[in-house]
Amino acid sequence: MQTVTKERFRYGRGIQLIDDSGVAYIDGVSGTFNLSLGYNHPHVVEKVQEQVGNLAHMSSTFTEPYVNEVLAHLTEYAPNGIDAGWMRDITGSTANECATKIAQKYTGASDIISLFLSHHGQTQFATGISGNAFRRKKFPNSSAPNSLHVPAPYCYRCPFNSSRPDCGFQCIEAISDSIEYASSGSVACMIIEPILGNGGNIIPPEGYFQLLRKLCDEHHIILIADEVQTGIGRTGYMYASELFDIKPDIITLAKGLGGIGVPVAAVIMQSRLDVLEKHEHSFTSGSNLISVTAAKATMEVVSEPGFLDKVKWKGEILGNLLEGLAEKYSFIGEARGVGLMWGLEIVDRDDAPDVAKANAIIEQAFSDQHLILRGSRYGFGNVVKVRPSLTATEDEIVEIVGRLEAVLRNVG
Repeated sequence: MQTVTKERFRYGRGIQLIDDSGVAYIDGVSGTFNLSLGYNHPHVVEKVQEQVGNLAHMSSTFTEPYVNEVLAHLTEYAPNGIDAGWMRDITGSTANECATKIAQKYTGASDIISLFLSHHGQTQFATGISGNAFRRKKFPNSSAPNSLHVPAPYCYRCPFNSSRPDCGFQCIEAISDSIEYASSGSVACMIIEPILGNGGNIIPPEGYFQLLRKLCDEHHIILIADEVQTGIGRTGYMYASELFDIKPDIITLAKGLGGIGVPVAAVIMQSRLDVLEKHEHSFTSGSNLISVTAAKATMEVVSEPGFLDKVKWKGEILGNLLEGLAEKYSFIGEARGVGLMWGLEIVDRDDAPDVAKANAIIEQAFSDQHLILRGSRYGFGNVVKVRPSLTATEDEIVEIVGRLEAVLRNVG
């Protein structure tokens, strides 16, 4: 399970957390993947502090000019003709709910397709459309009646016992079959993470998204890219949808959009899908000025010339180092990732998932090396995730992997 700590951290500095006794811990996973710019990026801190001093909140009716500035910035970089948006959420869970509402209202259809191992949020609705049964256990209302779950394109553990390039994309065929035989006959949308983050840092194979887009077009299904974890530079691109050529109709954002951990979310879409009335999806803290200001300041930093190129370069460094560990330690079945979003699949001698060892690595990293890591599937998975903030330096990336290797030597 995840690390439990008695330490009380006093403040953050860059990618470090400092506890009561002055001991610094390196955060190798950007908080809960929401500190895209670290703990105290000066530009975002300055803008947020200034906004708090001037005006922290007013009705979303009056914040629209501020919201529109952020949406203009978000859509400037968006792929596939996405040119409109909605910012009345502060979490990824409700942003994903907003996106599915849009799809259902626009199409008049009901069903929502998502993947095994997917994670789309923590509300009962978002839990219902996510692909992990253990999260719905004991919560009967979290089983969404119009939700279909289909096999994930998890090539390392292909559910069809096939392998690329000769698999025939059976994972796409399974979606087609589910539409034909398991749906209500009325499918509104498919929601998919470009990289299945909590599910194990799973990257679909080349060609998958193009076939998925074709399938959605054939059935008039809205394609939603849940970029809550991958968006705003995490992969070295503003949107992973661009990197993988997904061509989504809607993109959802949260986490890294707040830069330093300020909660904020957005839904951006093609203007034809801008169909919601304000009363159909709106929250008291949605569009609040602190969130909007943090998002604007974060976009100003991430869109600086050369910033994303540096993320790509640092991602190559991190990837090379982690792939080196996979070659060295037999219990690492695979190192996979892109940009600053990586995971190590931990396996036993039979190549089966070794959840206990993955959790032991995370625990020992924290206790012995003062390195903060996270596991997949809330500690029920076997993937150790490494996702430093986009502002991490090359030296800090080398230090993260060095401390991680010190743990691997002990648990091996």
